[in-house]
Amino acid sequence: MKSVFISESAKKRLHEIAGTQKNFVFRVHVDSGGCAGFQYKFFVDKEKKSDDVLFDYSFGTLVIDPVSLEIINGSTVDYVENMMGACFTLSNPKASSSCGCGSSFSI
Repeated sequence: MKSVFISESAKKRLHEIAGTQKNFVFRVHVDSGGCAGFQYKFFVDKEKKSDDVLFDYSFGTLVIDPVSLEIINGSTVDYVENMMGACFTLSNPKASSSCGCGSSFSI
């Protein structure tokens, strides 16, 4: 079974976004690039694609394309705030290494 988990801090931030955005989906995507080979992309989207895999949560819907889901299956989306700023991150058990900023990885 395919699964992606959402941390409590990510849920809280997505609830805040849901209060300002109507009819959105939160998309997680894996793209080639970054200093380690792949990079995570997180964004609010207005539409679902026909091949998206949907995960329903209390804030709304998380959508992931099938190729990205194969790479991040079993991962946890988090939202962190620190001196460098605030952002969504992903803890991926399949990643063999990642860059210092945590936005790119290799498998």
